[in-house]
Amino acid sequence: MSSDPPLVLVVEDERDLADLYATWLRGEYRVRVAYGGREAVEALDDEIDIALLDRRMPDLSGDETLEAIRDRGIECRVAMVTAVEPDFDIVEMGFDDYLVKPVSRDALKETVENLLLRNSYDEGMQDLFSLASKKALLESEKDPATLKDNAEYQRLSERVSELRAELDETLASFDDEHDISAMYRDLGDAFAFDDGDGDEQPGDDAE
Repeated sequence: MSSDPPLVLVVEDERDLADLYATWLRGEYRVRVAYGGREAVEALDDEIDIALLDRRMPDLSGDETLEAIRDRGIECRVAMVTAVEPDFDIVEMGFDDYLVKPVSRDALKETVENLLLRNSYDEGMQDLFSLASKKALLESEKDPATLKDNAEYQRLSERVSELRAELDETLASFDDEHDISAMYRDLGDAFAFDDGDGDEQPGDDAE
């Protein structure tokens, strides 16, 4: 297993912003910067642990770049870091987390840390965290009536409930107390809009 720090691919067509993200992350991680989607696709390889993608780019969109990552079978976690407000189309997208600009240094670093932790989870757990993040994001952006009337959101909620029902069995496979503690912290972030009794409550808009 490599002793090198994890590799983060930053994909952002605004050069100053891309360089700022890279500056925030260097020191703890190796960073590869691509100033557009096409450049990012050319830079893809199996070394990448985390990809941070802008969605709206002139040459190749973040959505298309994400598809290229998944089509090539690259096993990295992906966060969209974008000014594009999330809509119900995100349900079918293959990202793991979604940050709406402007993004603080702490938020970016925390997201990378959480995504690296998820790399240690099995596929079922990764699916749970990805879907739970989408559910919480939609609840932060949409009013309850809109959510109730949307079939995609209802299917998403049902799937999250199914996966959560399997959570205890998965957690039982973790022997290291640190791993369990970290996972519960990540769960707290992913289910930030759950009031604890199974009835999710829409939250305030994220910063």
